[in-house]
Amino acid sequence: MREIEYDKMVETVKNLAIESNSYLSEEMYRALEEALEREKSPVGREVLKQILENDKIARNELIPMCQDTGVAVMFVEVGEDVRIKGGHLKDALIEGVRKGYVEGYLRKSVVKDPLRRVNTGDNTPPVIHFDIVPGDKLKIMFEPKGGGSENMSKAVVLPPSAGIEGVKKFIIDTVTDAGGNPCPPIIVGVGIGGDFEMSAILAKKSLFRKVGERHPDPFYAQLELELLEEINKIGIGPMGLGGMTTALDVHIEYYPCHIASIPVAVNIQCHANRHRTAIL
Repeated sequence: MREIEYDKMVETVKNLAIESNSYLSEEMYRALEEALEREKSPVGREVLKQILENDKIARNELIPMCQDTGVAVMFVEVGEDVRIKGGHLKDALIEGVRKGYVEGYLRKSVVKDPLRRVNTGDNTPPVIHFDIVPGDKLKIMFEPKGGGSENMSKAVVLPPSAGIEGVKKFIIDTVTDAGGNPCPPIIVGVGIGGDFEMSAILAKKSLFRKVGERHPDPFYAQLELELLEEINKIGIGPMGLGGMTTALDVHIEYYPCHIASIPVAVNIQCHANRHRTAIL
């Protein structure tokens, strides 16, 4: 049995919280730069230039790319041969978020109760999805999820008769209805299958895939490209001001489902596309 110190876990999560809010991934820089080269709208080009400049300032000065530093979402893969020494795993994850948001001076965006709206003051509790896997490693995938993009996400359970065209229509309609609200150019995360909540989890997890990285199944890889092309024909453009760059990518994940249903969820991510991963 391999042991990981509680304090090391806390420090790792703290750093993930701060760094994910400040550092844009290299593939996102490239995707935005390539979008700038393709974009024909003068306003769209100017917006993309400002986004890139903003992200460079955030990285150089270690400050948030966006004032909305999000709800902390984590996908945690726990090896069967791992234990946390000196405390509990979930407690370490929560404490790491608390320290990251307090010590990193990140905005506190979590309320204790959805209806009574009292702020917790330290951005806890996070949303955590656990998975038990073979081995002696612990993998933490950290994503600060902002309200602007999350609010534009939708889930539905379609009948099998809707078929692939019904699924595509739901995805495109969701992006169209979102307009400029999720701060495009966006990443469109799609979950298909499982059940109602599983499709939403799949959609959220798909956002961790690198921009430009296609699904390993050629059928879904082709569907991602088709959807990306159709979405960019809508004309929403960077920050909703018009142009051909509404989305930088579409990521699909799927899971087996009941014969009577096609669960589909769309989880939209803003142009910051913040996420970071650590393996202990």
